[in-house]
Amino acid sequence: MRPSHIFILLLIALIIFGAPKLPEVARSIGQSLKILKKEVRELSDDDNNASVTSANDTAGTSGGAA
Repeated sequence: MRPSHIFILLLIALIIFGAPKLPEVARSIGQSLKILKKEVRELSDDDNNASVTSANDTAGTSGGAA
């Protein structure tokens, strides 16, 4: 994205929301992104833990006594 595109987007945001609302909008977007990143990280950690657990379960059951 070129700097001119960013400038146009900021200008449109200023027209739509007005100057007093922009900090509030930016803050809420930042908080939403923070929550989203946290949830994605937790899902990724859960997937990694599940794959390690299933690998351990598979390794433990393959060498059972007959």
